[in-house]
Amino acid sequence: MKRQIRKPFAMFVCTMLVIGVGLALEAAETLASEGIEAEVLDLRTLRPLDREAVLASLAKTNRVVVVEEGWPQCSIASEIQAICMEDGFDDLDAPVLRVCNEDVPLPYAANLEKAALVNAARIVAAVRKVCGR
Repeated sequence: MKRQIRKPFAMFVCTMLVIGVGLALEAAETLASEGIEAEVLDLRTLRPLDREAVLASLAKTNRVVVVEEGWPQCSIASEIQAICMEDGFDDLDAPVLRVCNEDVPLPYAANLEKAALVNAARIVAAVRKVCGR
């Protein structure tokens, strides 16, 4: 399965898998109302990881926010950050940010679980940061 660009051209690219796609598309709608256009890149698979797609989107937008429903350490989000920094550094206009679950054991209580999981509001905040707003 090859990656799929869910929302073309933007000021930044948001890469993600599975649940992050819907959240990124939701965040992109909010950001569009603020004049920030987002490219949403659905990688679809981890192995093989489509490095070329990540770097091509980075070259187009010069900014990256990585969204993953997982913990930040030892994650695919950290691997995508490394790819951008190691192979796409010259294209970056801002640091690569990642939006992941909070780094805590996943709570059982519904209200705490909701607070720990990645959400569209956190994605919007990260995008504003990389866009200098």
